[in-house]
Amino acid sequence: MAHGLTASDRSTDDEVVEAYRAHLKAMTDGDTDALDDLLDDGFTLTHITGYAQPKAEWLSQMRAGQFVYHGVVEKSVTVAVEGDTARLVGRIVTDATVYGAHADWRLQLAMDYAREGDTWTALRSVATTW
Repeated sequence: MAHGLTASDRSTDDEVVEAYRAHLKAMTDGDTDALDDLLDDGFTLTHITGYAQPKAEWLSQMRAGQFVYHGVVEKSVTVAVEGDTARLVGRIVTDATVYGAHADWRLQLAMDYAREGDTWTALRSVATTW
């Protein structure tokens, strides 16, 4: 089935944003199983400290209560899709407790995605402050 370029680009952007929002929801729900499914096996989360944390370690620390995400407010999101890859940049304010420190964190997440079939999987996320 053929689609016009604009319609297909728009729906592709929407698919990537949906994957990102599912990621944010799983974080605030503390749903590490959902995150495990949404994130590539080689996924890394680069924290504002510069530490690139492997997926398994991040999820383990979430399960242990070292990363607790109480809420996320989405401020902006942009997506650039190129073939089966995409770069999403989202600005959020995250109400979180990280290693015992509770605060509202103004984070910008630069996320790289790859499409496999109909699924967009996050390969990496780099968090910076804004």
